[in-house]
Amino acid sequence: MRAFIPLTLLATMASAQTTITPAAKKMTPNEIVAAAPASAWKPIPAKDLLVMTLAGGGKVVIQLAPDFAPVHVANIRRLAMSTYWRGSSVYRVQDNYVAQWGINEVKRALPAGVIERPPHEYWKSAAGLRVTPLGSPDPYAQSVGFAGGWPVALYADGNASLTHCYGTVGVGRELHPDTGSGVELYAAIGHAPRQLDRNIAIVGRVVSGIDLLASLPRGTETMGFYKAGAVARPIISVTLASAIPAARRPAFEYLDETSPAFAAYVHRRQNRDDDFYRLAAGGVDLCNVQVPVRPKPA
Repeated sequence: MRAFIPLTLLATMASAQTTITPAAKKMTPNEIVAAAPASAWKPIPAKDLLVMTLAGGGKVVIQLAPDFAPVHVANIRRLAMSTYWRGSSVYRVQDNYVAQWGINEVKRALPAGVIERPPHEYWKSAAGLRVTPLGSPDPYAQSVGFAGGWPVALYADGNASLTHCYGTVGVGRELHPDTGSGVELYAAIGHAPRQLDRNIAIVGRVVSGIDLLASLPRGTETMGFYKAGAVARPIISVTLASAIPAARRPAFEYLDETSPAFAAYVHRRQNRDDDFYRLAAGGVDLCNVQVPVRPKPA
């Protein structure tokens, strides 16, 4: 016998079926960033962008961090406005570690105003520093988060430092107590070498062109240096974006860490549950939450 279903019930079921909608698709971190409104982005000043042009084509653009290393950054600006780096090159590429550039062993007088032995600037007081916490534990610091678009670590002694993540730019130096003047620089091109935090002055990060440095052939000598007379890539010029005519200068902006879009981006980094992921981690390493940076829209 066929079951009897009242017409009124069939009508109710049909109505319910028409109102059911599938669950909204969870956005990936990249999709969240792409959907962020213009108000969530902050411009990077042209005076804080260092443009390094490599032989053979390609530019590496570095955002400087004057709020954390003011003396070193002032040195770098003066060096860029002079001819000091003429004939410089990328002369060290160590696998899973750093690419380093400058004039290496060449002895050259420093331009006027460049301080040869600046203060270390490895950390600064956290007082007054507005930090948006990551919300995940960190093995190197009491806590970590973001301030002014930078990944920062906070310590029990009340100080804060920038952190060595992929693309971080630091100052090459000799053994302690040397602090480096900024004439030799490096960028991290491998797993985040966080053990360097608070031991070397961090002066910025690569915001464009890190692939040009990371893809260079590795040096064959100790610590990734090239043999005498050989370099990974000559450098044609190093200049500040502010010294380039406005029509041609690069312009970038970063996602504000205090914006709802950034909060959603971090949450999704910590809890991936889109179509690819079967199990969410429930946390994330600071250096796996790279602050989104993009060319400024025209």
